[in-house]
Amino acid sequence: MPDSAALPASLRWAVGILAAEAVGVGVIAVLLVYEDLTAEATNLRSALFVTCYAAAMAAVLALLAVYLAKRRSWPRGPAIALQLIILLPAYNLIRSGVAWLGVPVAVLAIATIVLLITPSTRDALGIR
Repeated sequence: MPDSAALPASLRWAVGILAAEAVGVGVIAVLLVYEDLTAEATNLRSALFVTCYAAAMAAVLALLAVYLAKRRSWPRGPAIALQLIILLPAYNLIRSGVAWLGVPVAVLAIATIVLLITPSTRDALGIR
């Protein structure tokens, strides 16, 4: 099994961005747990759903990063799909006046998609 130093730069950067996104979403999940425990309950079911969704998204992003670092080809498609999904809230952040947060999220998502479709990444993953 090749080590991560042998990964092409495009794949290494994509894995790094996915891992950073996993950490960021994980932090959001922890903050949501805190809010769920301390805020006045208005709709507990919705609050728990959003918290579980954030935790699951962080776990999936981390899993995809790990397996891409191991040069598995199957996580490439789901990683691209998740980046497309991440573009939707980024767009909404930009439209709602929180461009300082939405623009970097969108740029990272687009950069990750580009990095995952580059020929060097495809070659490293054994995709024709």
